[in-house]
Amino acid sequence: MPDITMPRLSDTMADGVITTWRKQQGDPVRSGDVLAEIETDKAIMELEAYDDGVLERVLVAEGERVPIGTPIAVVGDGSGSAFEPAPQAAQPEPAPPAPAAEPTPAPTPAPAAPAPAPSRRPPASPLARKIAKELGVDLAGVSGTGPNGRIIRADIEAAAAAPAPEPATPAPAPAPVVAADAEEVPLTTLQRVAAKRLTESKQQAPHFYLTAAADVTELVAFRAGLNETLQAAGGPKVSLNDLVVKAVAAVLRAHPAVNVSFGGDLLLRHRGIHLGVAVAVPGGLLVPVIRDADRKSVSEIAAEGRDKAVRGRDGTLRADEMSGGTFTISNLGMFGVEQFAAVINPPEAAILAVGAATEEVRVVDGEFAARRILRVTLSADHRAIDGATGAAFLRDLTALLEQPLRILA
Repeated sequence: MPDITMPRLSDTMADGVITTWRKQQGDPVRSGDVLAEIETDKAIMELEAYDDGVLERVLVAEGERVPIGTPIAVVGDGSGSAFEPAPQAAQPEPAPPAPAAEPTPAPTPAPAAPAPAPSRRPPASPLARKIAKELGVDLAGVSGTGPNGRIIRADIEAAAAAPAPEPATPAPAPAPVVAADAEEVPLTTLQRVAAKRLTESKQQAPHFYLTAAADVTELVAFRAGLNETLQAAGGPKVSLNDLVVKAVAAVLRAHPAVNVSFGGDLLLRHRGIHLGVAVAVPGGLLVPVIRDADRKSVSEIAAEGRDKAVRGRDGTLRADEMSGGTFTISNLGMFGVEQFAAVINPPEAAILAVGAATEEVRVVDGEFAARRILRVTLSADHRAIDGATGAAFLRDLTALLEQPLRILA
């Protein structure tokens, strides 16, 4: 049977850590059994067995980090063949010395090596082939991380999102000077991956920033009334951020040029509106994705967002629930932050930073009045989105936030 290799459990995963072996050497294994728990760049995931048999050999110890595709275990038939060393080729016995008077015969020519078998096309699932054709990905250049090296959907999406190679490698940052009273705290997997990806994002994507202010006085009052109605019906409350998510989804539907990714010599215009909502978790940041957010009600967005935030914090969020986003929203308003600029989450081309709704004095109908003002900042990849496109998106978003009944339309 083939080796069990470190799988790709998310579209951004480059390596993983075996946190716990749930099966031990010699244990029987059935297809679907959980062999181990693996810490990825996003969560701790379960690794399931693909075949029936016996776990004959564990190749990677708990706590060890290895790249995807690295063999980590062997599931065999129970015969113990996985422990047997490869047979050594028999060494020929030395020939007796030839008589001095007779010449040494010429060696017999070795038979010609057989011609190599014609190459086969890489094994891939039908869905992976379909997506590869749509995205223009050459299967020959894709490494499969599925069973027996099979190319799966995540491999295609990762290949499509991979940035073009940089012509030169920037010089590494100088090592910090460690003070005598400093404590060294190792980075968590989430922090390490975030540092790498966000550094790449700033180096490769030319960011530009646009900020707009929305008068959300009516939106705040609308939310209060909506929650009273929902609670009376036994439904969940909605937050101001849930309404912002719904509004963003609606405006992206009207502005498809913002719902894109940069693909080198082309743009990937996404048909689905899949919104990532940044969530702070112990040891880092996760971005659960609400798929088809434009087709969901505010109540559905609130329930799904709350569920994924809870499971993200306790480490039970699945990898597929954190991949495939087309646009991200990051809200720091609950911390009292009024305005900030976020770093784009690659391979997306834009991210919206949402601040707190603060009370400010504005002129309304010729008179001073206290109003609730919400500032939003769009960070955009200038390779994929130009300034006018981003400005039009923010114009329509602020207009929608100021007319809350339209958000539910």
